[in-house]
Amino acid sequence: MILNNYFDNAATSFPKPVAVAGEISRYLNDVGGPYGRSFYSRAIEVSGTVETCRDMLAARLGISDAGNLVFTANATGAINTVLSGLDTAGREVWVTPMEHNAVMRPLQRLQDRGVAVVKILPAGPDGLVDPGAVRNINFSSAALVVICHQSNVTGLIQPVAEIKRAVGDVPLLLDTSQSAGNTPVNIEEWNIDYAAVTGHKGLLGPTGVGALYMKNPESLEPMICGGTGSRSDSFETPSFLPDRFEAGTPNVAGIYGLYGALKEAPEPAHSPDDILEMLDYVSGIPGIKVLRAEDANRQGAVFSIITDEVQVSDFGMKLYENFGIESRIGLHCAPLAHKTLGTFPTGTVRIAPSIYHGRTDFDRLIYALENTAKKLRI
Repeated sequence: MILNNYFDNAATSFPKPVAVAGEISRYLNDVGGPYGRSFYSRAIEVSGTVETCRDMLAARLGISDAGNLVFTANATGAINTVLSGLDTAGREVWVTPMEHNAVMRPLQRLQDRGVAVVKILPAGPDGLVDPGAVRNINFSSAALVVICHQSNVTGLIQPVAEIKRAVGDVPLLLDTSQSAGNTPVNIEEWNIDYAAVTGHKGLLGPTGVGALYMKNPESLEPMICGGTGSRSDSFETPSFLPDRFEAGTPNVAGIYGLYGALKEAPEPAHSPDDILEMLDYVSGIPGIKVLRAEDANRQGAVFSIITDEVQVSDFGMKLYENFGIESRIGLHCAPLAHKTLGTFPTGTVRIAPSIYHGRTDFDRLIYALENTAKKLRI
């Protein structure tokens, strides 16, 4: 049996469904042609596949109208489109204490320019936002609330629907980078205003393709303007979707790859209980502290470990050198999360399974963690 030692799926997923490479190859070698710009059969096929992918992705995210979903290069591009396109002048943007730098860096830039004030929502020691405390906040000056649905450090899953009800009419941007494909996402049921999506993580697609959902597209100005293949007689950006937010030639090969991932999405090789059972065992290994959601019902597959015995960099390297375990060491582009958890500036060793990992893979991981901790124990 070939064991899967790749546990860095929160960075990018591997392996991919066979259809991902197959569809990319089919586009590059057999189909070719542009999207949305020509009349001949090759171009019509491309446009049809892109729109089918859009429909499939919308359905996966709980969106009934795929017309409100536009393709981007990644979740970072989607987040920046919202943060740059929304009027935040002199207003507050509230975030969870677990946000990624894809959110915090553009917000820092807005704050430095004096066009936004960043505020942090009340949360517990593991970063779980308290909807009850949120209801007591005065949001009269708020332009936006940003929620990282699932932490890329601990796997903590935020109570999105409860938070949205607590903030009322304040627009909410949901970052689904870690949750889409791994945890149920119901955009319309939760009354989400904006959602950022990436294709290369839990959705198992290729890098370079993501999406942005907008409940009310008129609320945003596009971040990028240019050719769309429509209304070419005018210098004005088209007002209709997807053209208003899809200027320039899209990553058609990447969209074909995402289409392949969506049409051949595999069944998970493990259950949520398998994850919790593994976490409970790892938590009992002497010398290791597991960073996870305090509420087991809020736990995704991702988790982190630290040890008092050695630096996390040494521990992670020994995991790889001795057992071939591929993890992620450091701050994971989420310094705010690590400050919340008390692991800044050294960070953690992050373990991020994919749906391809089964119990045998987890047993191998446990063996590696246990023996690494034993060998490095002082």
